[in-house]
Amino acid sequence: MVSKVFTDSSIAVPAQETFLKTWQVIRQIDNLNSIEQLWAAYYTYIGNDIFATGLLFFCLHEIMYFGRSLPWFIIDRIPYFRKYKIQDTKMPSNKEQWECMKSVLISHFMVEAFPIWFFHPICEKIGISFYVPFPSLSSMAFQVSLFFLLEDAWHYWFHRGLHYGSFYKYIHKQHHRYAAPFGLAAEYAHPIEVMLLGFGTVGIPIIWCYFTRDLHLFTICIWITLRLYQAVDAHSGYEFPWSFHHFLPIWAGAEHHDEHHHHFIGNYASSFRMWDFFLSTEAGDIAKKTRENKQKAKAEKLAKKAN
Repeated sequence: MVSKVFTDSSIAVPAQETFLKTWQVIRQIDNLNSIEQLWAAYYTYIGNDIFATGLLFFCLHEIMYFGRSLPWFIIDRIPYFRKYKIQDTKMPSNKEQWECMKSVLISHFMVEAFPIWFFHPICEKIGISFYVPFPSLSSMAFQVSLFFLLEDAWHYWFHRGLHYGSFYKYIHKQHHRYAAPFGLAAEYAHPIEVMLLGFGTVGIPIIWCYFTRDLHLFTICIWITLRLYQAVDAHSGYEFPWSFHHFLPIWAGAEHHDEHHHHFIGNYASSFRMWDFFLSTEAGDIAKKTRENKQKAKAEKLAKKAN
């Protein structure tokens, strides 16, 4: 099987003996930037699009997840950063980190790996492109921003649903094993929860492309990279003066999600704060006090009208 990774069907580059040689040949093609050249060289050298896409997404997921978790693991062991720890009396032990990592790895290989390896046939079926050149930066930025908003809504409602009755007891309770979360715990969850909430990350781009026929695999790579970065950071347990929500107030971040783990309820959204704010599901003592004051003011207003 030979990859047909070029939009221009007249371009045919056979795979060379090594990836480096394949890349050097493709570098001679005009109108491709350096990332597009590497992308085309990768698919050309592998020569099997199904395997190439599966390997790409599996490695991307593992590198981003554990690569982003590693700095938090190190920070947990440096006393200087303790002042930024949100729940500073609860530091994860090496044993907890190790047990969490083993569980996450099992989930990655036993639950997530299978659909990843069959992702490319779905892409071909609904029109997700993997050709070069890539779409414009503005197009990719718009789609990634839209996916963040749509995934946040999906996550809010299904995460909130997982806190009810048997759903919490038999499914979501596993994720709440750690009342003070840490980076590795972002995907520490029951397989049903992994699939349910994970659909917001993978399924939303698929649905978008099904209706629009306008999506590229590289855009999905960017989206998954940023989504994993956000998920791990939200579980880091640290609040810094330079944390992103200080610059973008609607961003959730670790301070928002840590309250969810601490109180076991509220703050259900993943990336933003709007849903919790407008639906009065914010967690924490400050949010509770604010709701009580609003209810008190409303009651006083009604009492005045009655008199």
